Amino acid sequence: MNRRETMEERVRLRIARSKSDVFLRGDFENIGGYDQIGRVLRGLVRKDELLKVGYGLYAKTDVSPLSGKIIPRVSLPEIAGQTLRKLKVRQVISDAERAYNEGGSTQVPTGRVIAVEGRISRKIGYDGKYVTFERA
Repeated sequence: MNRRETMEERVRLRIARSKSDVFLRGDFENIGGYDQIGRVLRGLVRKDELLKVGYGLYAKTDVSPLSGKIIPRVSLPEIAGQTLRKLKVRQVISDAERAYNEGGSTQVPTGRVIAVEGRISRKIGYDGKYVTFERA
């Protein structure tokens, strides 16, 4: 007997097949309704299969070898970069990175300050660590 896939199975399959490590809720809009997808994603967060890193923004997870806690598979600046590409916001080099590259500063940039062209009003991060955006 051939049973239908549940919505959670369809979302899991799409996540597994995706090369991206970051997902917006809109990436699954053709699977089900807004509220249904939200419930499925919240369930996957509870099962530690995804990590919520912003409003409607989720990241694939791994277990930290140091603390044993659930962490994103990629770094926070990479999560922000993938999110900006999905939102079609252009990322440029920040003032701190430019100063460091030109030799004007010995302070190594953390990558948590991201310069963008245009506007973005998202809070991206987890566990008290967030990226900030500066306008280029």
